[in-house]
Amino acid sequence: MSLPASPTAFSDKNRITGIDALRGFALAGVALVHMTEQYIAGPQPDGFMEGVNGLPDQILQGVISLFFTGKFFALFSILFGLSFSIQMASAESKGEKFGGRFIWRAALLFVIGYVHQLFYRGDILTIYAVLAPFIIPFYKISKKWLLITAGIIFLGIPKFIVFALFGNEGVTGVHSMMDNNHELVKSYIETISTGSLGEVFFLNATYGMLTKIDFQVSFFGRFYYTFAYFLIGLWLGRIGIFKDIAAYAKQIKNVMLWSIGALMISFVLTAITFATAKQPIDFTSWQFALGMNFLDWVNISMTAIILCGFLMLYQKQSWEKRLSYFAPYGRMALTNYVMQSVIGTFIYFGWGLGYLSQFTTLTSALIGILLIMVQTLFSKYWLKRFRYGPLEWLWRCGTYLRWQPFLKESTTSPASS
Repeated sequence: MSLPASPTAFSDKNRITGIDALRGFALAGVALVHMTEQYIAGPQPDGFMEGVNGLPDQILQGVISLFFTGKFFALFSILFGLSFSIQMASAESKGEKFGGRFIWRAALLFVIGYVHQLFYRGDILTIYAVLAPFIIPFYKISKKWLLITAGIIFLGIPKFIVFALFGNEGVTGVHSMMDNNHELVKSYIETISTGSLGEVFFLNATYGMLTKIDFQVSFFGRFYYTFAYFLIGLWLGRIGIFKDIAAYAKQIKNVMLWSIGALMISFVLTAITFATAKQPIDFTSWQFALGMNFLDWVNISMTAIILCGFLMLYQKQSWEKRLSYFAPYGRMALTNYVMQSVIGTFIYFGWGLGYLSQFTTLTSALIGILLIMVQTLFSKYWLKRFRYGPLEWLWRCGTYLRWQPFLKESTTSPASS
């Protein structure tokens, strides 16, 4: 497979601000979720946060779980598939093949993600990197089959197959995914609470990686859903929705209405399934697996509602200006995502300030909002002087195996006149 001689597939001349804004919006939601979860990315022993959160914090946590958890990661994943579509189409229009370089780019992303994993075991970049090569064959598949394939995954078929094989034990055999009080769970919390940076790195590279694999590949199904979201992003790229959002206004509104209906049905099915289950709930039962699958439909429906809501608002001139506030944040998404985790783990983990389990949900949310604002302002300042964020630039240099332009040309220079 031949590779393009020049980085034309990543030209910034025709960047679509709406995509950057949506990426920044999605990243802001991810930051808020991770900050309120205090970067644990896994089960907490019973009583871990006892006496810390009051009723207002519990209500706020419920709001974040309903509207943010699992939804903004999904938007982020959709945008990965969309970016792939744009990159492939750009190279194809110039008679170039980008598949091979895309795989190499994914390998570099895995390296970046693995370093990120050492700080935060909930890293998603390594998952993106592993899944990335599998999206290439779908580039030429008809739009109808992209949606059908994504729909099969969203129905939960891969999850049910894994549940039939492994139950809720997880595929790595470390311990049950539902065992909050397992000694390894307690040991992990103790390490991130009081351990050194080296101890946290070692545990995240070993036990943390295994638990992440369990969460991704087990009946929780994040791995499969991520790929389905890739396909949705690829489909959105194929129809060119971000080139003219207004042209799809009617379709967006219809999807919004159908998604609201699906959300209500999913809520009812989830409630009925868990309400009729024998108490205490048997986590090894098919009724539990079915209830969790209906709960996933809630997340999928809510994701569609948020996406459609963003697109509908972005069509309006006043809202376009407001939502474009997130565009610089989105242009530096890789740098900001990794730095969020470094800053967040420094605040909570023992190798830093050590505030794990000491901040309320409200306090954590406020810290998250402050971090988003600071990173957005920094991104805006940085991009006035540089073409890319630091990690984006390094990733680009690695992609083409040569140094890429970094500083922006002065507006007074002859080259820019």
